[in-house]
Amino acid sequence: PELAHIQNIRIGSKSLTFWPHRFVTDRDADDVLRSFERAVKAGKHVAFMAHVNHWRELDTDICRRAISRIRDTGAVIRSQGPLLRHINDDPRVWSKMWREQVKVGIVPYYMFAERNTGARRYFEVPLAQCYEIYRDAIQHVSGLGRTARGPSMSADPGKVEIQGITELNGEKVFVLRFIQARDPRLVQRPFFAKYDDQATWLNHLVPAAGHAPFPFPVEG
Repeated sequence: PELAHIQNIRIGSKSLTFWPHRFVTDRDADDVLRSFERAVKAGKHVAFMAHVNHWRELDTDICRRAISRIRDTGAVIRSQGPLLRHINDDPRVWSKMWREQVKVGIVPYYMFAERNTGARRYFEVPLAQCYEIYRDAIQHVSGLGRTARGPSMSADPGKVEIQGITELNGEKVFVLRFIQARDPRLVQRPFFAKYDDQATWLNHLVPAAGHAPFPFPVEG
């Protein structure tokens, strides 16, 4: 009863592609899946957030078996992953990955810009290129695959999505919006940043000329 307020259980994991045996042949695989099933039968929505970087990660028999077993519990598998230079910085990789995910019952969820931490310089892709890759990829999937949002940045003020590149008053700009924000008043509120073909994160951007400052503190 003390947990009745919990309606959704979100499990983020790389295990589906890194070690799918976790749900098939590991000694406690059945126990793990039974815990998912118990939660679903108790009326909870169990969302398994699979971290997937490339369609080839899903292209093994053991992974397909793991997907099937997780889905049989009533849990919903959603996919998310970063756009990584040298690995998946090609719209054809993303469109094929999303199509394959829909085929096996996975819901495409997020394409992330590479986070501004760790060994990012080898992997990061400029935001302008991220947007073009997303735009090209999403054009080549059916409506069922267009649940994938992106490219997004999990930045300090919130989760920011690049919605487009356009011109305002003769200036090329990024169109951005908050999917989630520390300040809930910012959610779904569009704002504009000066176009920068080298920027790879939110704190590299500046407000577009003639527009108000960003409605949040900018990270250092």
